[in-house]
Amino acid sequence: MDADAVRRDFEALAARLARALELLDGGGEFRAERWEREEGGGGLTRVLEGGRLFERAGIGYSDVRGARLPSAASAARPQLAGRSFEACGVSVVLHPRNPYCPTAHMNVRFFVATQAGEPPAWWFGGGMDLTPYYGFEEDARHFHAVCRRALEPFGADRYPRYKRACDAYFFLPHRGEARGVGGIFFDDLAEPDFATAFALARAVGDHFLAAYSPILERRRTTPYGERERAFQLLRRGRYVEFNLVYDRGTLFGLQSGGRTESILISMPPLAAWAYDWKPEPGSPEERLVREFLRPRDWV
Repeated sequence: MDADAVRRDFEALAARLARALELLDGGGEFRAERWEREEGGGGLTRVLEGGRLFERAGIGYSDVRGARLPSAASAARPQLAGRSFEACGVSVVLHPRNPYCPTAHMNVRFFVATQAGEPPAWWFGGGMDLTPYYGFEEDARHFHAVCRRALEPFGADRYPRYKRACDAYFFLPHRGEARGVGGIFFDDLAEPDFATAFALARAVGDHFLAAYSPILERRRTTPYGERERAFQLLRRGRYVEFNLVYDRGTLFGLQSGGRTESILISMPPLAAWAYDWKPEPGSPEERLVREFLRPRDWV
């Protein structure tokens, strides 16, 4: 295990993504802010707001440590609860302005939990997923095809396993609907060995822009009006509901005493809620809910 190599790689990934996303935006620049955590460690938060393409884009790099592993990080390994920990990761959430451009999320993370007299326990997690406001099959198929390509070197079973895990994770039980069209999600990855698990996490980060940027280029100039913007804000409200109620990354950050502003860069700058809203039958908005916000085999 080489935790320093993971830190270097993740920090470089965050910087690489920032440069590429500025070019993709075509005018906006990330504002970078370093922060420190009283219990140990810190990070670098990058935020782009009011860009030509992105209404908000956030890239968070964190490298933190603490005396007690929060419950959000030990849900699948309760025997590790209470150990001291180190955690580093990159989290990216992109909220384009145009409602025909989907929101996207990518995350890679690495944990080490230690206890005197015991060997350290380590694991990786991460994934990427797509949240459209208007559904296009070619976009969903492209995104999932790149997800599958990222995981192919690690076995044919990886994509279907991680795709099912993503469908199960990014689901709003109180709404009975998926957050979006999914992607891939993995956690507690510590097999078959450190080198392979690390390479898989790197592959996810390295394939994110290939999965997402062609969709943005295809949709960024699509005309839209007040109707589409209003629907986008309603769907963003569902995104907020998931992040604040269910997302383990958000909960881990808040439970571990992380910097609140950096944790909440995943929130859209604007969102809306309407009482008992129903889409018009046969409309593009109804089609999104009926055909896209449920698990499907896209590739």
